Amino acid sequence: MKKVVILRYGEIHLKGKNRGTFENMLLQNLRHALEGIECKVSRIAGRYLVSEFEQEHIKKITDICKNVFGFVSLSVAYEVESDKEVIENAVLKQIADIDDGKEKAFKVLTKRADKNFPVRSDIFSADMGGVILEKYPNFKVDVKNPEIEIRIDIRESGKTYISSSVIQCVGGMPVGSAGKGLLMLSGGIDSPVAGYMMAKRGMKISAVHFHSYPYTSELAKEKVVSLARILTKYNGPIKLHLVSFTKIQEEIHKNCDDAYMINIIRRIMMRVCERLCESEGYKAILTGESLGQVASQTVESITTTNNVVKNIPVLRPLVAFDKTEIIKISKEIGAFETSILPYEDCCTVFLPDSPIIKPTIKQSEKQEKYIDVEGLVNEAIAGAEYVIISHRS
Repeated sequence: MKKVVILRYGEIHLKGKNRGTFENMLLQNLRHALEGIECKVSRIAGRYLVSEFEQEHIKKITDICKNVFGFVSLSVAYEVESDKEVIENAVLKQIADIDDGKEKAFKVLTKRADKNFPVRSDIFSADMGGVILEKYPNFKVDVKNPEIEIRIDIRESGKTYISSSVIQCVGGMPVGSAGKGLLMLSGGIDSPVAGYMMAKRGMKISAVHFHSYPYTSELAKEKVVSLARILTKYNGPIKLHLVSFTKIQEEIHKNCDDAYMINIIRRIMMRVCERLCESEGYKAILTGESLGQVASQTVESITTTNNVVKNIPVLRPLVAFDKTEIIKISKEIGAFETSILPYEDCCTVFLPDSPIIKPTIKQSEKQEKYIDVEGLVNEAIAGAEYVIISHRS
């Protein structure tokens, strides 16, 4: 009698003829997430099975699996042969694992995918309930509001799985099923959450970070690398592009109206991002902007920054979130403590006292005439570096 991990997907059930593509991608992602742990990963009739591992690795395996986008729940189960006596022993072992001597309400639920199994599901559930009551008098049957639900899953393979708990997973869609996107990763609270949300919808994330060394420190850059590494737990390895923005900010500060500085910075960042997307095959630019949160995130500011992006969408998954909601997710994914480290990002360099909150495209274009936008973008792209970040690096 050995323990295995059973995983269940959710939204993929809604897919039609191409469901197999999503299932195969989810299988590949699960195998990749479990690299380094000796185990077998397989698919069984709409579910996924992790087996043949050292039993002391169960918690590590479940912690990894519940963060693989696409799965909605998992259970640790005993895998046994589909024999009545063998199943009975496994059910009693399952009860022994959770018995603490206190009174508990339970029910037994049997699913008989193998119609050759000689006992009907409802009858078999009643039989197993009687076995439990005979051995454990502190357990009471309650089919409406049970504290514990013993699940018996009799499969066509000749194997039966017995479990008593369901662990919720992150849900979403398999990473990679919605193409690749480029996340503007600033080092603050919002952008890692935006990356997480887009990965949850199936988009494979790469990232770009704009730095202004020596105005910003190496510690600021390392902070962003740490945030990217946190995201790899959900997304897999991340290609992080590092773009120097020092000269661009100096030129804007020297030649443009201070009130428009943040606006022009964002417009040039968007141009750089679009160029990276075109060269790397990314299908969208992703930002952590939330409507009205700061001067650069008003409708007017967003309109002027979108104006320079010609060929791909700019996605803002947090646009309707308030800060409390964003912080909650940041804490849940383990990014918050890193995000609040007091290292500056490039947007704090030469920060104007009163940035414009309702810029216009016409005025933005007028300000850009005072600098060599195309030359600055070309220079930034030419000097860009990248590093591959993995969860284990």
